[in-house]
Amino acid sequence: MSAEKAKTIVVNPVSRIEGHGKITVMLNGKGEVEGARFHVTQFRGFEAFTKGRDFREMPVITPRICGICPVSHHLASAKACDAVLGVTITPTAHKLRELMHMGQFVQSHALSFFHLSSPDLLFGFDADPAKRNVAGLVQEFPDLAVMGVTIRKFGQEVIRTLGGKKIHPWHSIPGGVNRSLKVEERDELLGRLPKIKEDLRKALDLIKNYLAEHGREAKEFATFETSYLGLVREGDLELYDGRIRLRSPRGRITDEFDSKEYVSFIGEHVEPWSYLKFPFYRPLGFPHGSYRVGPLGRLNACDGISTPEASAELIAFRKLTNDGVVHYTMYYHYARLIEALYAAERMEELLHDPDITGSELRITSSELQPEGIGVIEAPRGTLIHHYQVDEKGAITKVNLIVATGHNNYAMNKGVEMVARQYVHGGTVKEGALNRMEHVIRCYDPCLSCSTHAVGRMPLKMTIVDENGREIRTVEKN
Repeated sequence: MSAEKAKTIVVNPVSRIEGHGKITVMLNGKGEVEGARFHVTQFRGFEAFTKGRDFREMPVITPRICGICPVSHHLASAKACDAVLGVTITPTAHKLRELMHMGQFVQSHALSFFHLSSPDLLFGFDADPAKRNVAGLVQEFPDLAVMGVTIRKFGQEVIRTLGGKKIHPWHSIPGGVNRSLKVEERDELLGRLPKIKEDLRKALDLIKNYLAEHGREAKEFATFETSYLGLVREGDLELYDGRIRLRSPRGRITDEFDSKEYVSFIGEHVEPWSYLKFPFYRPLGFPHGSYRVGPLGRLNACDGISTPEASAELIAFRKLTNDGVVHYTMYYHYARLIEALYAAERMEELLHDPDITGSELRITSSELQPEGIGVIEAPRGTLIHHYQVDEKGAITKVNLIVATGHNNYAMNKGVEMVARQYVHGGTVKEGALNRMEHVIRCYDPCLSCSTHAVGRMPLKMTIVDENGREIRTVEKN
């Protein structure tokens, strides 16, 4: 350590993400980066305060974990409750749940790309932050802004149609669902899908052009090799119900196992400076067993995609590298839009299926199993709900591995890589701060689990010396 005084840069909060977190960059006496951390600063406690509740309440309680992706928790919880009942739901219930899930993917991926990330891509990382935001997007690129709103609104309408409302819907229940889909509702959704698919193709063209024009920067941005984890069904991309697969950095399938076995394969590391845990692959230990999930993780983990247009996009995506494994962090945006197209195509398949308007909605059982595990792919990655119950069905233990947690190690590593590249001699430009934030936006984390800022999110960076005295403060609205 230099005799000069060490400094710390704090970015708090990170803006244009779903929830609240901060970044701390540690500098040595010469102003060079020694390390960086991404902190999740809020504690929710759902695993503790749900103890003693009847397990049948969990599909209603757990969506309150997140105001952006409540459907994911709703469905993962319902699947865990199915397992407690020891039942297999009917084909109609299964397909209705999956239909709502596809609506969640479309709306969530549209929010991430158009509202949260595209201002950086369209205006540039170093653009004036007064312009580099959603309001600036509406002013400069109105057609694109309308496209994003239209796509997201459609996904929300699918959720509302089935669950009664766009946020915190109530549709899936232990053993099935509580509402069928009317023929006229099916036809209305089918009539709107062609426009949604057309807009998603335009968005894919936009991101592909951006990545081609910014080739070197896009490929080097916070990029490193990891393993990748996601659900698959017979090798294909699966978002609702499949086996968990881990693929190595070089493309070899490291492991594949049933979701009920996750405890044997996935551990959770804890650090004192973050409330977000660090899941890892047990046989390799932490941190060597760390992996990435979400859109990039799923496209790397699977062998293919079952729908035609998304399949063609995946083939083109994999041609970017010699071994077909894409490690570029910025390409999360590309993968996200491929998945949104898949969700729209899969929605179309489900709406044409005769079962989707069926009336066999629920299977009941009077016998309870001592535990139930529900695993689903949330837009941000693999989501695990694990409940243990007593003989009356009261919850005795809950374990939740939230999708964002799987990427915790990767987000920290990426932030440190960008900090080392752009912070030197204690000089910190606003664009450098924004690049560190954009690392987090690539992963589209949901951090605070339903706590969200409305309007402008302020960012404040404070540099202090080793005695805690404030040297410099940078603020942006």
